[in-house]
Amino acid sequence: MFASLQNPLSLLGRLLLAVLFLPAGISKITGFAGTVGYIGSVGLPFPTLGAALAIVVEVGGGLALIFGLGTRWAALVLAAFTLAASIFFHAFWAVPAEAAMVTQLLFIKNIAVIGGLLTLAAWGPGAWSLDGRK
Repeated sequence: MFASLQNPLSLLGRLLLAVLFLPAGISKITGFAGTVGYIGSVGLPFPTLGAALAIVVEVGGGLALIFGLGTRWAALVLAAFTLAASIFFHAFWAVPAEAAMVTQLLFIKNIAVIGGLLTLAAWGPGAWSLDGRK
């Protein structure tokens, strides 16, 4: 039963993962100054460069997942990006106790997303992808 669902589920999984990254990247473009300020507020160096890099990773990676092009590499890059973002922006261990629960949930959600991305990197995008047509 699952063999017949492999390609549609792979496509759906890629699209759902892309929903996390593509809109986030687009919002960083439209709110670039705010993104730079937010990155700077956590003490990271070169916040303008960081914002530009985040846009490239999120928009490029999101589109790669949607189309299934360079999917394994895109998934690995997005996984590393998500891990770094989680450590710097969802550091639940460094926030006041009243804010820790939500921050911890966001951190754990990101860890689960990394798991999905690593699975995608391991197994590939499925036949319903540009990679699958090669």
